[in-house]
Order: sequence, then structure tokens, then C-alpha cells
Amino acid sequence: MTTQTSTVQSEQPLIQHLLELRTRILKSMVVMLLFFAGLFYFSSDIYELVSEPLRMLMPEGTSMIATDVASPFFAPFKLSLVLSLFLAIPFILHQVWGFISPGLYKNEKYLAIPLLIASVILFYAGVAFAYFVVFPLIFGFFTTTGPESVTMMTDISSYLNFILKLFFAFGLAFEIPVATVLLIWSGISTVESLSQKRPYIVVGCFVVGMLLTPPDVISQSLLAGPMWLLFEMGILFARLTPFMKKPA
Repeated sequence: MTTQTSTVQSEQPLIQHLLELRTRILKSMVVMLLFFAGLFYFSSDIYELVSEPLRMLMPEGTSMIATDVASPFFAPFKLSLVLSLFLAIPFILHQVWGFISPGLYKNEKYLAIPLLIASVILFYAGVAFAYFVVFPLIFGFFTTTGPESVTMMTDISSYLNFILKLFFAFGLAFEIPVATVLLIWSGISTVESLSQKRPYIVVGCFVVGMLLTPPDVISQSLLAGPMWLLFEMGILFARLTPFMKKPA
């Protein structure tokens, strides 16, 4: 009887944790759907805004096209859904924090809160950098290097997939300072070790830029350069932070 009672007691916290996790996931989905409900009515306007960096550089008399019957509906729909996820990220991270914070030490909580806030800000900064800096440069490059006999008429679905890939790439790349601090704080690496590996990290940044961006030097450098600078920011922050060790 005692063995059965202890087994039930050990299983109960696990069930409670799973129920709490389900509740937090459902809350995050509800918030995301609320954002989507508010954005869907303006989905066409949002697509117009997102496609402006390319449309402004397209030759006069040309326009974007839809090669699929359902593309005029599904492309703005997909964009609104992804934007809803972007806007819900602070709430989603708040739910993640609420789930993991009870198991953290006091000094871990002290560091984790700024890291969560910084991760949100850096992700949005990466998306903004892609839209305001990267898009005008790479679209300007693409629209001026093609043969004169070829008329540029970009499909709206292809364009959307292209920019979403870059949004996620730059948003995640801007998380490098947070990842660097976590590596040092968790004891996986040290400031000195990462500093010694700097040449390999620089090469890795350009490899990632080559894999995640279009095959041109401009967009690869626009991703690799900020990644390297953000890595250096993470190293600098780790040097200036007095506690980078977890308690034993």
C-alpha cells in the first residue's frame, strides 16, 4: 500500500505540470488567434506594406502577379497568421517564464528576466533590420542586375516565402548575444574559450549567411556582419556581468 501511495504521489506532480503546460499553450494560442482576428481584416493592406520595398524598385509598368488562383487570398492570410505569431511572442515567452520560473534559483531569475526581455527586443530588431536595411539593398541589386529582355513580375506567394525566410533568419540571428550569454552562464563555455574561437565563429557567420540568404554577396554579408557584431556584444556583456556561474 505504501509503495502504491508513493507512486501515485510521484505521478501527480507530473500530471499537474502537464496540465499547466497545456493551459499555457492554449492561452498562447488564444492570444495569437485574437491578434489574427484583428489583423485579418487588414491582411491585404499589410501585404501591400510588406511588399513595398520590392514594388518601389520594380520597373515602371510592371507589378506583382499571382500564378495560383488562391494566392490572392492565401498569401495575405499566411502573412497575417505569421504576424500574429510575431506579435504574440512577448506573451508566449511570459507563459514560458511562468512555467519554468518556479524551478530556478534566485540569481537565475535575476538574470533570466533581462534575457527574456532582451530576446524579444532583439528578435524585433532583427525583423526591422531586415525590412528597412536588407530588403532595399538586395531588391535593388536583384532588380538592376537582370537581363534587359526579362520583365520582372514577382509572384506574391514566392515573395512572401522569400521575405518570411529572411525575417526568421535575421530575427534568430539577432538572438546571438542571448545565446552567447547562456553558453557562458550555463558553464558550457567560457569568455576566454569563445574569444579564442573567434576566427572560427566569423567563418561560421558567413557560412550561415550563405545558407540562409539568397546567393549574393550583399545579403550574405548583411547577415554575417551583424551576427559577428552581436556575438561580440554577447562576449562584452558576459565580461561585464559579475555573476556568470550557476550555483552548485
